[in-house]
Amino acid sequence: MNGCEAVSIYESSDLLATEEEVRCAIRRIAGEMTLALQGCDPLLLCCMTGGMIFAGQLITQLHFPLQVDYVHATRYGHEIHGSLLEWKMKPSVAMRGKTVVLLDDILDEGVTLASVAEYCRSMGAKRVLMAVLIEKLHLRKVTPGMRADFFGLEIGDRFLFGYGLDIKGYWRNAPGIFAVKGR
Repeated sequence: MNGCEAVSIYESSDLLATEEEVRCAIRRIAGEMTLALQGCDPLLLCCMTGGMIFAGQLITQLHFPLQVDYVHATRYGHEIHGSLLEWKMKPSVAMRGKTVVLLDDILDEGVTLASVAEYCRSMGAKRVLMAVLIEKLHLRKVTPGMRADFFGLEIGDRFLFGYGLDIKGYWRNAPGIFAVKGR
């Protein structure tokens, strides 16, 4: 894909959630997390690259002590179908005895998030929670019934982009949540 193709996809896409709807969802998650995590001294792990925009906007709304680090594990790269998990960067902050919260753009099938959560547990995390901007509604979760502990928007099974989600490396910066026409 090139920039011209990316523009064509954007122009023909369906807007599913406006930028203001996304911001409201992030504010709601921040409120829920503040109630649930105050006094926990949690470690928040941003799952790169998709979780970057969500995490950046969420963290500034959390009004309690916390640590932040990131992890970069991917199954997609710039593709639209996942493959084997590739670790690009593991967290550098010690997790032993900590409550760890994974921050990501989407819980789709959950393979990547489940793998990162298992890694955190293996490093001694006391508890691992998941906060995602989008929880995709379908029955293909890696663990049946898998849900995020905190989520912003529930969206049907379409190919999404915007607010951190990409299509072949493009449109993470799109101002809202969009779906590719016909997918």
